[in-house]
Amino acid sequence: MPLNPIPLSYVILAAIGERGASTPELVDMASRGTMFWSSAPSQIYAEPRRLLELGWITSEKRPGKTRHRTVHRLTPKGREALRDWLRAPAGFPKLQHEASFRLFAGDLINDDEILASLQKLRADIEEMSRLVATNIDRAPTVPNRTRYLLLQQDLGRRLLKAHTDWLDNVERELAPGRTAPTP
Repeated sequence: MPLNPIPLSYVILAAIGERGASTPELVDMASRGTMFWSSAPSQIYAEPRRLLELGWITSEKRPGKTRHRTVHRLTPKGREALRDWLRAPAGFPKLQHEASFRLFAGDLINDDEILASLQKLRADIEEMSRLVATNIDRAPTVPNRTRYLLLQQDLGRRLLKAHTDWLDNVERELAPGRTAPTP
């Protein structure tokens, strides 16, 4: 059975970039960018094997703080695959927006229950806002990507603001005692 890349393959290739990265570093990068891509750590740990089989990366053992670590690097074939993917048109992102579907099915529970179900979203926005601020602070430590990282994090900041504004509006509209607008 032929081995095919999946979207995560390209995300991992991009994270490896020209500097290389170990698998724990890839997991760390993913944990700081959950707004833009979310995968379980187990998926991230497994993906380098696929990339090795495709011939898109190499791996070598290097000394670490407590034990050797495996550092992954792009091969010319991997670099070209990544560049081809980067050049392809990017469409609107695929969303799995649970909060919006809680409103879609809002006629099945009462407004107080909907509002309660959205409270985690507010906490997540606060946590992601801290991550965006951290990523902005860290951007200069990656000189070859600083400009791009800052632009990416600007998108994150704007998405979080849009979600905050939307959540504020939902909370106003569904507030106890407020009547539903007439169509």
